[in-house]
Amino acid sequence: MMRPGLFLLLVVLLDASLCLCQPTDPPTPRRELRAAWIATVTNIDWPSRPGLPAAEQQRELVQLFDQMQRTNMNAVFVQVRPCGDAFFPSRWAPWSAYLTGTQGKDPGYDPLAFMISEAHRRNLQLHAWFNPYRVSLKDQLSDLAPNNPARLHPEWVVKYGGKLFYNPGLPQVKDLLVASIVEVVKNYEIDGVHFDDYFYPYPVPNQAFPDAAAFQQHGSGFSSVSDWRRDNVNRLVSEISARIKAINPDIQFGISPFGVWRNSAVDPTGSETTAGLTNYDDLYADTRTWIKNEWIDYIAPQLYWAIGFKPAPYEKLVPWWSREVAGTSVHLHIGQAAYRVTAWGNPEELPNQLILNRRYSAVKGSIFFSLKSLLANPLGFLDRLRSDFYKDPALPPEARPTPEP
Repeated sequence: MMRPGLFLLLVVLLDASLCLCQPTDPPTPRRELRAAWIATVTNIDWPSRPGLPAAEQQRELVQLFDQMQRTNMNAVFVQVRPCGDAFFPSRWAPWSAYLTGTQGKDPGYDPLAFMISEAHRRNLQLHAWFNPYRVSLKDQLSDLAPNNPARLHPEWVVKYGGKLFYNPGLPQVKDLLVASIVEVVKNYEIDGVHFDDYFYPYPVPNQAFPDAAAFQQHGSGFSSVSDWRRDNVNRLVSEISARIKAINPDIQFGISPFGVWRNSAVDPTGSETTAGLTNYDDLYADTRTWIKNEWIDYIAPQLYWAIGFKPAPYEKLVPWWSREVAGTSVHLHIGQAAYRVTAWGNPEELPNQLILNRRYSAVKGSIFFSLKSLLANPLGFLDRLRSDFYKDPALPPEARPTPEP
């Protein structure tokens, strides 16, 4: 028979081992990015439709920002260049048709100035979101405003998959895109410049991207078109980074790429995924190089898959991206799929993802796609944010230190 004292000792040890194996959920951080994307392309989030009076557009935006404030969020990413157009008066792009219904038509106010003022009034950072290469969701140049640079310089544009894109392989295109972002950095008190996952377009089956002539002219020194394409994107990212920091080092520059860099079957340093598409090989977005060279202040991979999803398991990708930023000053945020909650059918999926995020010190917060989906409260998730994860306010992460001159 076991002695009572020894039995009690074993119980204590067993309890201690259980505590070690089953840690409590991480506490709410004092600093944490809590953000959402507001997509303007095809009026996904705002304005609700093109052609609304300026006062109605403003009222809608204020309502969205008020909802974010009530949820204790602290940053918003608004798409201000969705398709080679602009939500501000620009020398380099016409007014967006998503404002007025007609590309080039003045909406009667400056939406970017308005959104900055209203965001800052509510202690929300305002990150200006650009889609650099996309020109139009249609493939007719004649649909563009007469002053659109793509229409003035059709030799800069390629048709692919029924859409129009600036050709990333042309130096003139890079110069145009850099100038269009410098314009905003100089003229507006934004908190960040933001790109999403659209670099070279997502591949269209049985269609080659038509840049052979540009490669012939500008690809000397590259053994493959793939390496040249990655270099084109790298040059854009590095130059924009340098120009932003030269103008205002307090403005963050960050990118939200597709969630898989490369699969481990192709590159042993890649993630334990079997995704049918990757940044490096298909979109020519070499996220590792951007992080290693610290051209960006943060990276926010779009991890739009559930925990346990075999081709791209969320629980494998968060630690992989955490290792990518290790030893650098680049912050890691996670792009969360609020729009997929209902399809997943599991009210605990996104809460479990947020719990997992907080177990990795490299993860500095979340950006939800998109705000409209989040505010629809899918399976009660917005309620959970307000009552649990975001119950108390949090400051945004501290900006990375400015390098010594």
